[in-house]
Amino acid sequence: MKLHILLIAAVTFLSACSAPAKLYPVSVPATGDKIRTSVRSVEVRDVSLPSYAAAEEIQIQGLDGALFSSAGVLWADVPVRAVSLELSRNLAELTGARIAAEPWPFEDPAQARLDVRIEELLASADGTFRSSGQYFVGSYEGQRDRSGFFRLTEAFDPEAGPSAIAAARGRIIMQLARIIAKDGL
Repeated sequence: MKLHILLIAAVTFLSACSAPAKLYPVSVPATGDKIRTSVRSVEVRDVSLPSYAAAEEIQIQGLDGALFSSAGVLWADVPVRAVSLELSRNLAELTGARIAAEPWPFEDPAQARLDVRIEELLASADGTFRSSGQYFVGSYEGQRDRSGFFRLTEAFDPEAGPSAIAAARGRIIMQLARIIAKDGL
């Protein structure tokens, strides 16, 4: 019984001594010029991310190709939710259309639905943030369905740490929004 109490006390002590996690939000880059679209409203489905990119820990790919992270370095928001909201906001600002992440919050249904499937969303130790995948725009009003592939890169300073990675992710999602607005909507 004494050993059990000592173990609980030791775990409690070690938990109290550990450093709190650092949370890194993604900054919102400026949208720039407006892009005209053929739809007035779009529902953005939850963005599909690879398991490493959906994790709370910020992942980095080493020069040997292995992924590594630290339990104390986290995204400030759940990645699937954050990327979906970033993409929705960026598209709305770029196009001026009524765009929202699912579930659709408005009474009138959206004209189209956007489904984005990201295969890669990763920072590398060499200072390159990469993303690739495919998007699908389905129309509810008989317009032409569209899809496209994307492969994007953004440079960042690896010496600047996780905040530079977060800024690069913000720029990547803005690039993706521009491609979808121009070619998909």
